[in-house]
Amino acid sequence: MRAAAHMLAPMHVANIEDAESFITKDGSAIREVAGPVSLPAVNQSLAEATVPVGGATDEHYHRLTEELYYFIAGRGRMRVDGEDRDVKVGDCVVIPPGARHKLFNEGDEPLVLLCCCAPMYSHDDTIITE
Repeated sequence: MRAAAHMLAPMHVANIEDAESFITKDGSAIREVAGPVSLPAVNQSLAEATVPVGGATDEHYHRLTEELYYFIAGRGRMRVDGEDRDVKVGDCVVIPPGARHKLFNEGDEPLVLLCCCAPMYSHDDTIITE
């Protein structure tokens, strides 16, 4: 049997197609599915990020936030603390707090990823390093 508090909590659902795109501090175009802009998530956020053909994010790090990047379209190169790796559909990259990182689109289509941040993404926790 579930605790009464859980039974009373409302279900929150959002669809990516309803999310408005905005630009993060590192220059990524994102559509948030869960977090402060969309759904009342408390401990994490989830967004779809897109890097255009030939584009790149600004190198940056987060003081508190751990990020997971899961690639769903395109191909590119991920740099974390000076180490570069090619990334493609199906790859997942874990970016620990404090790790400098930058993403390059080196393909011929937009590079699209799901980005999960815990704690949730905030401009204040993003430090640009270039």
